[in-house]
Amino acid sequence: MKALVFILSIILGVSIVSCAQEQDQHSDHAAHTSEAIPTKTAEIWTCSMHPQIKLSKPGKCPICNMDLLLIETETDYENESSNSSTSLQLSSLAEKLAEIEVTPVVRQSVTKEIRLVGMVDFDETRLTHITAWVPGRIDRMYVDYTGITIKKGDHMLELYSPELLGAQEELIQVAKSLARLKTAGSSLVKKSTEHSLIAAREKLQILGLTEKQVKEIERIGKTRDQLTIYAPTGGVVVDRNATEGMYVQTGTRIYSIADLTKLWIHLDAYESDLPWIRYGQTVEFSTRAIPGKTFTGKVAFISPIVSTETRTTKIRVNLDNDKGFLKPGLFVDGIVRATVYGAGKVMDASLEGKYIGPMHPEIIQDTPGKCPICGMDLVPAEELGYLTHPEELVEPLIIPDSAPLLTGTRAIVYVKIPNKSHYQLREVELGPRAGNFYIVENGLTEGELVVTNGAFKIDADLQIRGKQSMMNPSGGAEMKGHSEHGM
Repeated sequence: MKALVFILSIILGVSIVSCAQEQDQHSDHAAHTSEAIPTKTAEIWTCSMHPQIKLSKPGKCPICNMDLLLIETETDYENESSNSSTSLQLSSLAEKLAEIEVTPVVRQSVTKEIRLVGMVDFDETRLTHITAWVPGRIDRMYVDYTGITIKKGDHMLELYSPELLGAQEELIQVAKSLARLKTAGSSLVKKSTEHSLIAAREKLQILGLTEKQVKEIERIGKTRDQLTIYAPTGGVVVDRNATEGMYVQTGTRIYSIADLTKLWIHLDAYESDLPWIRYGQTVEFSTRAIPGKTFTGKVAFISPIVSTETRTTKIRVNLDNDKGFLKPGLFVDGIVRATVYGAGKVMDASLEGKYIGPMHPEIIQDTPGKCPICGMDLVPAEELGYLTHPEELVEPLIIPDSAPLLTGTRAIVYVKIPNKSHYQLREVELGPRAGNFYIVENGLTEGELVVTNGAFKIDADLQIRGKQSMMNPSGGAEMKGHSEHGM
C-alpha cells in the first residue's frame, strides 16, 4: 500500500512540473511574438490626378481608374491635421512624390535685361537744308536725284535772281568809287566809301555768295546773271524739293542733306522698364539686315511722354556709323543691361566721380567743365540716376522666379521649417523681376528655404484640407472626396 502511494506521488509531481514548464514556455513565446510583430497602422492611398481620393488600401482610383499611391499613415495624417492653418507636414515619401525642391533666400545684386525694339533714323543735328536765300528762278540743277553722296563745296544748282544782280552792281560801283578816291578826295569820304564797300560785300554773302565769289565779282567788275549755290556740308541727298525752271521764294527748301556717319536709334521702352533705363547707358542692338553683327550706342534722350496707345516711351540712342553699315529705316532689336539694387536703383561703379555731357553722353570727364560739343555744363553721374558707391548699399534679397505663386494681387511662397518636413505659407511683397529672380521687398529673411519646385502641389493639398492657400487666404471647409466604398 505504501509503495502504491509513493508511485502516485511521483507521477503527479512530474505532471505538475511538466504543466508548469509548458505554461512558462507558452508565456515566453507569446511575449516574443508580441515584440516581433509591430502594431499595424492604417495607410492612406490617394490618386495623383484626384488628391481628394483617400482610401485605406491600395487599388484603383474610382474616378480615373489610375493606380493609387501611398502617401502617409493615418497616424501621420492625424498629427498633421493638428498643425496650424497655414502649414503642411509631409512624410518623406510624400516629399519625393511631390518632387519638392527648396532654395535658400540670399542677398545678391542681379542684372536685368531690358529688351527694346526700334528703328534707325537720321541724326537731326546733322540734317542740313539748302534753301533759296533770294527769290529767283532755278536754271540748272546739278544734283537731280536723291540718294547721291556729295562732299562739302560741291556745286548744287544755278539760280537767276534780279535781286542778286542789283547787289552785285552795287558792289561794283562802290569798288570803282573807292578806286577813284585813292588819288583824290578827303579822308572822310574815303572812310565812308570803305564802309560802304564792306557792307556791299557782306550783303552778297548774306544772299548766298561765298567770299571767293564776291572777290571774283569785285575783281572782274562784271555782274553774273546766274548764281551757283554750293553744298555747305557733305552727306547724302535725302530730299529734292525743286526742279529746273521752277521759281522759288526766299526760304524755299530745295535740297536736304543728311550726314550718315552719325545716326540715331529710336527705341520703344515699356513703362514698366523705365526705372532701369538711364541716360548714358550702353545699348547693344542688332538688325536682321546685318546678321551676326552687334552694334553699341549710348542712351542720349529719354522722352518725358508715355504714349497712351502703346504705353511706351521713346528712347534715343546715339551711335557712330563711320563704315556705313546701318541705314535709316532699318528695324533693330536692342538690349539694355542694368545691375539692379532694388526699385529704381541702377549701379555703375565705373562712373564714380565722373561728369557727363547732358546732351552728349559720350562725353565723360573726371572733372567738371563744359561739353566740348554743345558748351553746356557737365553734370555728375549721380544726378542722372546712377549709384556709384556699391560699398554703401545693401544687396537685395532675391528668390528664384519659380518660387512665388502669383494671384494678381498677392504673392505666396512656401517656406520649409529647418530640420522638419513642415511647409509654411508666407505672403511676401515682391519687387521687380530681374532675369530669373524676383527681388523681395518684405516677408522673407536671408537664409530661409523657399520651395522652388512643388509649391503648387503643396498649395493644392492645403486647399483640399480647407486651410489657407493661394486662392483661399482665409481658409474654409475641408473638401470631401469619395469614400472607400465608392461613388
